[in-house]
Amino acid sequence: MSFNDDQPIVATTQDVSEERYRSSFVAGKTKLSIINKTEAPLEETKFKVMLELTGSGLGNDRPGVDLVTVLDVSGSMEGEKLEKMKIAMQFVIKKLSPIDRLSVVTFEANSKRLCPLRQITESAQSDIENLVTGLKASGGTNITAGLETGLKVINGRTLSSGRVAAIILMSDGEQNAGGDAAQVDIGNIVPVFTFGFGTKHDPTVLNAIAHKSKGGTYSDVQNQDNLSIAFAGCLAGLLTVVVQDLELTVTQVETESTIENVRAGGYPQSKGNEAGSVTISFGDLYDKEIRKVMVDLVLPSVGKRAGPGADIIQIDYTYSNGGKPFFANTLYANVRRTGANTEEKEEVLVEENRLKTAMMIKEARSMADQKRLEEARDKILNAQSMLDDEKTPDNPLIEMLKIELQQLQRLMKSQQMYEKKGRPFALSSETSHDRQRFATRGDVEKLRLFATPRMDAYIDQAKAFDEDPSKPLPTSDQDMLKELAADPLGTIAGALSYHIQSAIQSLQAIDKIINKAR
Repeated sequence: MSFNDDQPIVATTQDVSEERYRSSFVAGKTKLSIINKTEAPLEETKFKVMLELTGSGLGNDRPGVDLVTVLDVSGSMEGEKLEKMKIAMQFVIKKLSPIDRLSVVTFEANSKRLCPLRQITESAQSDIENLVTGLKASGGTNITAGLETGLKVINGRTLSSGRVAAIILMSDGEQNAGGDAAQVDIGNIVPVFTFGFGTKHDPTVLNAIAHKSKGGTYSDVQNQDNLSIAFAGCLAGLLTVVVQDLELTVTQVETESTIENVRAGGYPQSKGNEAGSVTISFGDLYDKEIRKVMVDLVLPSVGKRAGPGADIIQIDYTYSNGGKPFFANTLYANVRRTGANTEEKEEVLVEENRLKTAMMIKEARSMADQKRLEEARDKILNAQSMLDDEKTPDNPLIEMLKIELQQLQRLMKSQQMYEKKGRPFALSSETSHDRQRFATRGDVEKLRLFATPRMDAYIDQAKAFDEDPSKPLPTSDQDMLKELAADPLGTIAGALSYHIQSAIQSLQAIDKIINKAR
């Protein structure tokens, strides 16, 4: 059974229809940067190419969001936790626009859909706020029932084309009713963002749910005052999706390179029909959000060459915007085989250190789970020493990684503390690194890995709102207008950059043809 009573999007007195949010600029919504050394030795050598995909040019053409919030209202939520959840939900409701739709699902021993996907008009906002305000806590914790109901709402939509779909699932306890939520078949349609609230939730189950979904993350929200912040960071991303169905394909160039490995975190990879071709599927990408891909190559032994160098990998990427598919022009990574063995690019070194740090956090967590706490602490110390030896100590990302390790080290003082606070922190770190996407954990003021500018703004707004929910919030439209005022060319910069890059690529191709003809 699924629900198919989602409301259509209709024009409102607020004059916000989906057509108003459509732009003619489909190109340049994602910027591709190719980072590698310009020279390489003549003998057979290992070589790295880093690719960066950056969401660009949100403007006034964002797609509408279909959001389902799945909320724990079991008996353990009674009191201050329930009130904090209501405030966090009020923030979400007030931030959505008439092009968005919201459904609220609750669960305790059973689940209940409080409302279908409703277009967020002024009257709908008021109705849903009243539903949330009236929530009461009782009963057991059946995460499975809540998740399954949320999936039925998403999967049963009659209007889905070009829309952003997501589930926010929050729980404060261990499941004690229903089956194992980690075994629910989520499919590959919707990201599920899970939030562990308080110190008694089950991080393993919530992390597994997020990990199985398409682009979801698990946030560890042990501080009750941080739930609004956690929801705000997630919502900021959903309201700034610039492209959907983002895919990147890298293909080795015959006789010039062999692809050994492609590292892109936990995103699905598939091999193409051509030898040495790998496609990574990223799904949605937010404005200013970045996906980094490391391509490990082996370059064959060659004789000394003159000229502009050789193309070593072919790069193609596609996405959709407003339901319209876009196929970017093919690009190439190039290197000159001069015999020089130059230093690696700083950006590549920093990303390698991030990947190593993430792996060491995962290894330390595994050791601590096996009650090998001293070994786990040593692993974290080794990671800290590695970053201290980094040649770019003032790099903001390196500094944030150090903060992350310091917080985890403090949460490993004892086995009891680790199991109560360290494991949730570590699992949240793992999924955040795996997805290269912001997730709340620890000290939100200092630790904002992968946060976008809109996320930073919403986190600050949520802090103020949590202190005084009666104060008016800027709407998401007003947030967008503020960003456009600060960067008037932001809506077209991506498209301009893309077309300039394409022109340069064409000139380089012509130059290669002329050189071969000589």
